[in-house]
Amino acid sequence: MEHQGIRIEFVGQIELYYDRGNHHEFTSLVKELARPGELSQSTSYPFEFLNVEKPYESYTGANVRLRYFLRVTVTKRLTDSVKEMDILVHTLSSYPEVNSSIKMEVGIEDCLHIEFEYNKSKYHLKDVIVGKIYFLLVRIKIKHMELAIIKRETTGSGPNTFNENETIAKYEIMDGAPVRGESIPIRLFLSGYELTPSMRDVNKKFSVRYYLNLVLVDEEERRYFKQQEITLWRKHEKTKSKPTLQAQKLGD
Repeated sequence: MEHQGIRIEFVGQIELYYDRGNHHEFTSLVKELARPGELSQSTSYPFEFLNVEKPYESYTGANVRLRYFLRVTVTKRLTDSVKEMDILVHTLSSYPEVNSSIKMEVGIEDCLHIEFEYNKSKYHLKDVIVGKIYFLLVRIKIKHMELAIIKRETTGSGPNTFNENETIAKYEIMDGAPVRGESIPIRLFLSGYELTPSMRDVNKKFSVRYYLNLVLVDEEERRYFKQQEITLWRKHEKTKSKPTLQAQKLGD
């Protein structure tokens, strides 16, 4: 096979689904593997990209995709041969220095007064949300209460801003009418859900935020809710040394 050269690229790219014609590259490195010539047999080319900057986590959402990939191009006279292979990138973080608790109130004048608190505002993806809800005044008939994790993906800017909300999890806290002075504990394990770290204004193209949404429903199906943003991050895991396999020649 005759060719006009072979090259390999390492690419970091953001693709907005509503703007499919434009791919926004934030990382692009190229190495030439072979000069123009002819391939007459199976050939391999070693390559290496050193100290590649990978500032963002790989992400696939409702309206946007951030991907890293290797692309090999064999340049030919008529149609180039192109092959791509995706690479998954995770961004790891250490424990945040400031991680204050969340305390808020939900109230309807002379009808309902609730205080609720969560032990912290930043959680790693395998963490547990621990909290408590206090009923200070209850004069409406509450049927049940639930806690939901809402993921909000924001793409674009200005008039071309798109918000996509997705309910990741629903956790029933209470079934039945509470009384004044009652408190209900919350314990929600995050490890069972498909979550990503929070992302803020990635390359000025998109953001991913998470919210805890507390919902109360009364007997007339009226809904009362309070929403609070939380931050999710991917924790450094302690790597265990992998066992090595040694080959040993056995006699007859």
